Amino acid sequence: MKRKILVAYDGSELSREALNEAKLQARGVPETEVYVLSVVTQAGPSANMALARSIEWELADNLQTEMQKIKEEFEADGITIYTDVVIDVAQQNAGEKVCSYADEYDIDLIIIGNRGLGAVKKLLLGSVSTRVVQHANCPVLVIK
Repeated sequence: MKRKILVAYDGSELSREALNEAKLQARGVPETEVYVLSVVTQAGPSANMALARSIEWELADNLQTEMQKIKEEFEADGITIYTDVVIDVAQQNAGEKVCSYADEYDIDLIIIGNRGLGAVKKLLLGSVSTRVVQHANCPVLVIK
């Protein structure tokens, strides 16, 4: 039975731990496919959209380089992996994009890092992991 795992990756330590968890789970279940998704949301001053877009493209390029390294690591372990960097032009919470991606690719499990923001910051800023937990149509494993 084919299993699909999606890792939401932002370059943080916790998202790297999420990658490690996906690798462990993929080794234990034959025919597991791992999808790694990075979502770039608004970066830079919203008053200067040209500058903000330029920064977003630069971030996406940097993530693309990281994704290639991740892909090579997983393939060296014999794990099927797909990577994607998406610039969210709608400027939603990145969690919305993670959930829609999971639906589009029929993902069985999402693994995401929790940044560990305090209750006040979560309330003010919103949390990608919280959004994914609340809106995903499949199980979510949050790495703390």
